[in-house]
Amino acid sequence: MRDFAARLMAHEAAESRSADTGVSAAFAVPDKMRGPLATLMGGGGHRALLMRTLALAGVEVPWLKRSRVGADGSLEESSPSDVPVDPEEVLEGGKVLVAQLIGLLVAFIGERMTLQLVREVWPKLPARDLKFKI
Repeated sequence: MRDFAARLMAHEAAESRSADTGVSAAFAVPDKMRGPLATLMGGGGHRALLMRTLALAGVEVPWLKRSRVGADGSLEESSPSDVPVDPEEVLEGGKVLVAQLIGLLVAFIGERMTLQLVREVWPKLPARDLKFKI
């Protein structure tokens, strides 16, 4: 899942012409999925999914514990840390966050529907990147 998450983050950064691979890049993937996910599971279901995603990812990536799900379903970093996070840690944390989200989607709606959702959100994503590696 982390490889898949890294490919999604890279594609989103390229699509938005952003060199940012930090917190905003990590949050861009779930944010872009917000509309289709809210349509699929309703606003409350979408928020619950993101809260669970943050809880799971926060176990492995402590700086994510400062994040929260906004009332509109967006992910927000609640408060800046007194201790700066290494950019490599931020990138790895983003992969964990996106991997947890995709993993939960696969568990709830299945691999096929998850990939259809990803294809809907990123129609230009190359077919070779629409595979989960085992």
